[in-house]
Amino acid sequence: MRPTGVSESCFSLFSLHSENALFGMGNPLLDISAVVDKDFLDKYGLKPNDQILAEDKHKAMFDEIAKKSKVEYHAGGSTQNSVKIAQWMIQTPHKVATFFGCIGTDHFGEILKQKAEEAHVDARYYQQTQEPTGTCAACITGDNRSLVANLAAANCYNKEKHLDLDGNWELVEKAKVYYIAGFFLTVSPESILKVAKHASENNKIFSLNLSAPFISQFFKEAMMKVMPYVDILFGNETEAATFAKEQGFEETDDIAEIARRAQSLPKVNKKRQRVVVFTQGKDDTVATIGFLSELVQERPLEECIRAGHYAANVIIRRAGCTFPEKPDFP
Repeated sequence: MRPTGVSESCFSLFSLHSENALFGMGNPLLDISAVVDKDFLDKYGLKPNDQILAEDKHKAMFDEIAKKSKVEYHAGGSTQNSVKIAQWMIQTPHKVATFFGCIGTDHFGEILKQKAEEAHVDARYYQQTQEPTGTCAACITGDNRSLVANLAAANCYNKEKHLDLDGNWELVEKAKVYYIAGFFLTVSPESILKVAKHASENNKIFSLNLSAPFISQFFKEAMMKVMPYVDILFGNETEAATFAKEQGFEETDDIAEIARRAQSLPKVNKKRQRVVVFTQGKDDTVATIGFLSELVQERPLEECIRAGHYAANVIIRRAGCTFPEKPDFP
């Protein structure tokens, strides 16, 4: 994890260890994990170790895998996982983390609400009837996991019918740190922009994750509308390289140099110097999550980074985005 452009005072302006201090908004998915056999993989044309988006031929698979004898459910999706693990790292009080996203009015949606509650996240979902709750099936064979994601309702978030409602916007105003994955730029860039502007106007911390190379490539315009409000930019080395290429940075593959150039991009709130955190290694996303948990507790940068490494170390040893009851982190 390599940060650029930081002083400890960046993180010491608020008393953040309170309910709804951390706000996340993104694509909620119900993770469904079960052990399957080769016939199951063959039936749906799956490879033993893969990550794909669901096609029509996979739709029946989610109900079938849910009927397996030892199925496990977890609240998932990039941003929801992030705030969920930040909440786990913090422990108390509960509901430090708030999450907004769209689900369906179905059985999987009810399970997702239950799992978010068990994780002590204050999940306020927008529910609609057109699409079913988004799911991600983890088909386990031996040491292999084949992941199939069906975004479904996650693509249906509606700013006017959810974010703009007074009761929901009050939760946005209550937060002090904001984290949104770039994936949500494909769903509701106008929602991200509204939250980002609020954070900037009130000198709060707004963070964005590059999420995947295709976001920088194909959603560049939406991303760069948000960038002037970004206080902390997260990404891994592959995403950073693609971002640099799309931004027309002079030829460089040096991650530190790319971070410095990203840091110097135009910024609205001059009271905060932009922090750029580019991770290098297999488990970059989890490291980002741990970073957030310390950020909302006013810890200095070094502690944020140490927490990121700790969270990554714990979670890569477990199946899916799961964790023990309590962290062993001071």
